[in-house]
This record gives sequence, structure tokens and C-alpha cells, in this order.
Amino acid sequence: MSRGSNRKLVSRATIHLKVFPRTPSIILPPPASHRYFSDSQLELKGSNEENEWERLLKPFDLKELRRTLSNRVTPFQLCKLLHLPLDVSISMELFNRVGTQKGYMHTFDVYYALIDKLGGSKDFKSIEKLLVQMKEEGIVFRESLFIMIMKHYGRAGFPGQATRLLLDMKNVYCCHVTFKSYNVVLEILVAGNCPVVASNVFYDMLSRGISPNVYTFGVVMKALCMVNEVDNACSLLRDMTKHGCVPNSIVYQTLIHALSKRDQVDEALKLLEEMFLMGCRPDVDTFNDVVYGLCRAERIHEGAKLIDRMVLRGFIPNGVTYGYLMDGLCRLGKVNEAVALLKEVPSPSVVHFNIVINGYVKSGRLDEAKEILCGKMINSGFIPDLFTFNILIHGLSRKGLFGSALEIVDEMGRKGVEPNVNTFTALIDGFCKKGKIEEASRIYEEMSAKGLGLNTLGYNTVLHALCKCGNMAEAMQIFGEMSSKGCKPDIFTFNTLIFGLCKANIMEDALRLFHDMVLEGVIADSVTYNTLIHAFLRRDDIQEAIKLMNDMVFRGCALNETTYNGLIRALCKAGAVEKGLGLFDEMIRKGLVPSNISVNIVINGLCRAGQMNNAMELLRDMIHRGIEPDIVTYNSLINGFCKMGRVDEALNIFRKLVIEGIQPDAVTYNTLICWHCRKGMVDDAYSLLDRGYIAVPIDHPSITSA
Repeated sequence: MSRGSNRKLVSRATIHLKVFPRTPSIILPPPASHRYFSDSQLELKGSNEENEWERLLKPFDLKELRRTLSNRVTPFQLCKLLHLPLDVSISMELFNRVGTQKGYMHTFDVYYALIDKLGGSKDFKSIEKLLVQMKEEGIVFRESLFIMIMKHYGRAGFPGQATRLLLDMKNVYCCHVTFKSYNVVLEILVAGNCPVVASNVFYDMLSRGISPNVYTFGVVMKALCMVNEVDNACSLLRDMTKHGCVPNSIVYQTLIHALSKRDQVDEALKLLEEMFLMGCRPDVDTFNDVVYGLCRAERIHEGAKLIDRMVLRGFIPNGVTYGYLMDGLCRLGKVNEAVALLKEVPSPSVVHFNIVINGYVKSGRLDEAKEILCGKMINSGFIPDLFTFNILIHGLSRKGLFGSALEIVDEMGRKGVEPNVNTFTALIDGFCKKGKIEEASRIYEEMSAKGLGLNTLGYNTVLHALCKCGNMAEAMQIFGEMSSKGCKPDIFTFNTLIFGLCKANIMEDALRLFHDMVLEGVIADSVTYNTLIHAFLRRDDIQEAIKLMNDMVFRGCALNETTYNGLIRALCKAGAVEKGLGLFDEMIRKGLVPSNISVNIVINGLCRAGQMNNAMELLRDMIHRGIEPDIVTYNSLINGFCKMGRVDEALNIFRKLVIEGIQPDAVTYNTLICWHCRKGMVDDAYSLLDRGYIAVPIDHPSITSA
């Protein structure tokens, strides 16, 4: 190579190094360990186009490049070298070699260039060492360095490390922190699905007196909406002015989207109006969010009016807009209106036809759904997709029209559409709900032959059918198969099996399965506990039921009215009325509003124990709380008074229920007649008939035998 070429290289590289050309006779491909460029850098340019630096450095091997460092290298020159597309290991070697020069000290720019390269290769351990080295050398840290490192952490999927570095900036590295660093970390946390941490970081920012900007508020609002704290996000909107920030379109769009999704469409509408007043321009998606919310709330007329406003403001409704409106009409059963609207959609798609077909199916109009599929849809040039067929198969299977459903499956094959797990699950679900277990098994075998396995929903369907018909042996076998095939059981799976085992009185297996839930990472809920508690109560095993109730409380599972009712009934039945009353009072103290079922259980227990005054007091308290007594309430009281020999008071209760318009039933009549006859008051029993208390003639055995 000529001396002129060398000068050209040096001038381009802007580093004054002495370079030594290789002799042409020994030019060989460099060993892998001596590669100048990383694979990613080489692939960037492709095989046909060389990177400029690669072309300039090609005549020189690494040994020759190292020799050039015998001359003194300045920090500026080292920065230029570090910006070359060299491997990280070579860059580190250059950094360390130059750092050994007498009187030399690395500058902030040198560290920045090297750390940036290390971040690109995700070598964060080396970055941490360099930060410590910078601190020891007394380098003044700048915020830009930490922002760059945080971004590398974010790209590598380490939001926690980015947050830690943010906290260390001031405490460890004495670097001034501004809203810029917080904004980067907040964005990383939201992108990394850590919304709770994001809100905590924001409040830490405020506590340190660092003023947020509009972007900060936008990111934090998004984080709060992700964890369903939409009200707190809306509160932040009002706090923005305190920090000198004016909301922009992104802020409003974030809140409107969350409110509409959460069925708070009135608040979304208010924010849309406020958005206009603030001069912020919404987009089509913003309007679509509100239309979606209105249609979900069955306010279709308002949704249509909003679309008119949308058009007046110069926005063109898209397919999503019409889709939401059509779906809303179908939800209300107005499928004909949805079909009419379909004709107005500028560029309809398969999705719009699927909405209409689904509307017909849910309305039970299966013939019209098939007509849309075979007629309008195909005639309009649209090819039915998997969703189209699955909607029809699901609807037909639910109606028990399995012949038609299987015909649709055959049609899928002719159209080149392969059935999926949902297709077979719909058929299995339909057969199981009709008690046709053998047919469901055949579908399952066909599904397995196609290499498809049931999902959790499919297994739950089969297990529910088997447990319902009491075939627990096969149900447990299927459950074992489910686990072996890698399909994770959910809470519904365990609740179904526990219910079946309790129904079959196989309590040992039910308890074993209950304890195995934790191993599968499934937390028992109130349904699980109530199933077991009621099963033990049916066996009069109150102690085991109370143990389960205590375990339920210990594990943070809230007791509900069903739990209390079962235990109160069992205690009253066992004669422990006072304990039953104690549980009833506890239920009220915990904020549960008792229904007439709960009150009736307690009143019946008091009446059976002969505590009629307490029963009447509870009746008055029941009415005071706004709980309406029913015929069960009065029957318990009538029976209680009669049992105590206070027949006149029983008759007063009878007159009271007639005055209140409550229709006496056979239990009422039988109770009164029986007790009159037992007391030898046969004439009074007949007088009930004579005075018209009993609306129909009754030839009661107690009267005739008397």
C-alpha cells in the first residue's frame, strides 16, 4: 500500500497513528479470535456492501493495530476508536491499554462511548465496574450517561435494574436527577408490565421535589389504568395544573380508553367534551373507544349520535366504528338493524359478517345465521374464516343440533379451513351438556387423531359432565391425563372434581385434592370451601366444617352468606342455637347483609328451641332492616307458637300474613290443623274452614280421623 493511502486512512480516522501495511504475500483471513467486527455489525451491511471502516481497516491485522498504540493516544482519539464497529473485547483491550499511558486519564466521553457499546452487548457487569472506576477516578457524572444505561436495561428486559440505577444516581454517584431520568424509567416500567412499581416511582419523584412534565403524567396515568386504578388516574388529571402542566391529546386518549373499557362511559363522554374545550384534537380511535363504551352499556342511540358528531368534525368512521355499533345492536337482539347497518359499511370485512352471524346465533335464529354464511357472505366475495364456522358450530351444539353442527365441520374441510381446539371443544361441550358422553368421547378421539389436545376449558367441560352423572372413576382418570399432557388445571377444574367427590361421599379423596391444589399453584376460593363445608355438614361433622371455616379465614378467603348459612343451620339443628346466633351476629358485623334465607334459618332455630320471644324480636328487626318476611318465616313462627301451645298467637300470625297478601301454602294449613286436632280443638279446626281462612275445601286426615 502506498504512503498516500496511509495518509488517507489517518485523515479519515482523525487519529494520528503509525500504521504498518501487511505484505500482499501473507494476506490471510484473520483467525476468529482476531476478528475486528462483531457478527451483528457485519450483517448490517450485507455481503455485497462493505462498511466504510471495515474497508479502511481491512489491510491491517490486529497485531499491527496494537503496535500503533506505542505512540501516545489522546482521549479524543480513543473515543474515535471506541466508536468503530469493533468487538467489545477489542474495545475493552484498547481502553485498558491506553489507560496505562503515563499521565493519561480517561474522560467522561471515553467512558460514555465504552459503556454504550457494553450496553449494546448486554454486558451490565462490566458497566457496573466502570461506574465504580469512574467514581474512584473522580469523574463528574452526568445524567445523560445514566439515561443511556437505563435505556439499555429497558431493551434487555431489566426494568428492576433501571429502577435501582435511578435511585443510585443521587445516593451513590452524586448525580443530579431531573424529570428526564424519571420519564425514562417510568416508560421502561410500563413497557415491562410493572405498573405498580411505576406509580411508586412517580410518587417518589414528587416526594423528592422533582417536577414532572406532561409526558410523565401520561405514562403514570397509563400505569394506573393498567392496574384498574382509573379513578386515581383521573385525579392526576386535575393535579396537572398544580405542576404547571396542560393535558395533551395523549393524556385524554389514555383516560377515555380506560374509562370506556371499564364501563364508565359517562365520565369518558365528559372527558371527550373537555378535550374539545382544551383544544386537543381526538382521533378516530378516541371516538371508537366511547362508541364501544356506549354500545356495551346498551346505549346504541347515543353511540349513533356520537358517530354523527364524529362525521361533522371531519372524522371518517372506520370498520371498527361500525363493528362496535353492529355488535351493540346484536347484544340488544336487534340483529335486523345490524344487518341493515352492514349494507352501509364502506369496506366491510369478514369480521362484520361474523358479528351478524353471532347475533343470529345468540338470538336462536340459526337458519338465518346459516343463510348469511351460505348466501350474502359468499356472494359478497368473502371467504368464511375459522371464527365464522366456530360461531355456528357452537350455536348449533348448544341447541343440540349435532347433525347440523357436524355438517358445518364437513363444510370447513371442503373450504380448506382446519378445525381447531375451539371447534372440537364446542362439540364436546354440547354433547356433554346433553349427557351424550360416548359421542363426546368419539369427538375427543377424532381430535387426538388430528394431533390436537384439549385445552383447560375442554377438560373442564368433560369433567363437569362426568361428575354430574357420578362417574368419578373416569373423571379422576381424565384429570390424571390432563396433568400428564401438560394442560394446567384451574380453579374450576378442582371445584368440579371436589363437588363430584363430595356428592359421591368420597370425602378422603376430596380433601386430598383440596390439599393438592396448592402444589398446582391454584388458590382455593369460597366455592371450594363451601362445597367441602356443606359436605361435612351433611354428615353432621360440624367440627370438621368449623376447621375448614377457620382455614378459610386464615388464608384470606372471605366468608360469604352461603358459608354462614350452612354453619348456622347445622348448629341450630344440633340444638346449639346460641352459637348459631353468634355466627349470625358475626356475619352482620363483617358487613354482610343477611337475606331472608339467613333470617329464616335463625328464626326457625329459635322456634324449634322454644325461644318465641327472641324469634318475634328478630322478625321485627328483620322488617326494620328492610328484609321482607315470606311464607317460610311465618310458617316457622306458626309452628313454633303451636308447639308451645300458644295457638291463639299462631292464629294472629296467620291473620297477619293474610293481611300482608302472602299466600298460605300447604305447610301453613297442615300445621294449624294438626295442632288444633292434637289439642282436641277439632271444632276450631273446622271453624278455620267455616270462616274462610282456608281458601279451598280440604279433607284433612287429622279432622276426619278425629
